[in-house]
Amino acid sequence: MEKFVNLTSLDKKVYTSLSSIEGSCMHNGATFKGCQKSKGKSYDVKVTFQQVELEQSYLCGYLTINGLIQDHPQLTTYFDAEIIGPRFSFLTRKWDSSEENDRKHWSKFAAFNFSRNFNNDDFNYMDHHDPNNIFMRWKEHFLVPDINVSEVQGASYAGILS
Repeated sequence: MEKFVNLTSLDKKVYTSLSSIEGSCMHNGATFKGCQKSKGKSYDVKVTFQQVELEQSYLCGYLTINGLIQDHPQLTTYFDAEIIGPRFSFLTRKWDSSEENDRKHWSKFAAFNFSRNFNNDDFNYMDHHDPNNIFMRWKEHFLVPDINVSEVQGASYAGILS
């Protein structure tokens, strides 16, 4: 039986927070349905985790979005994700992101209470960890099933707006 969690993706880099209990939803094959909100519009999405490696703070899977563009009523992308914790911090430190950009983005989530100190060298996520909220940084890489498709007119993935 599939478990469904309210899932909201908010940015080109697709960061997200899942409000759930870690052990119950973080496994291979887990499926989530929800919506992605962008520019005042809402799109139905389905996310399926293909591989979850909690010890490595890593997962990957597929994100399917419906109704984003007329020419492709359904798009599926492959993504991988870093689970925020001891291994990966709230600071992106790649993809041309900045501390201010990260602060602005993470602050959109009610469970993110670290905007004043998340960038401090001595910040220890485990001191503040709430098992009911899992923060992840997602990066979409390519369109499924054809990994050679690098652009879809009117869609944004891999941080590129075509």
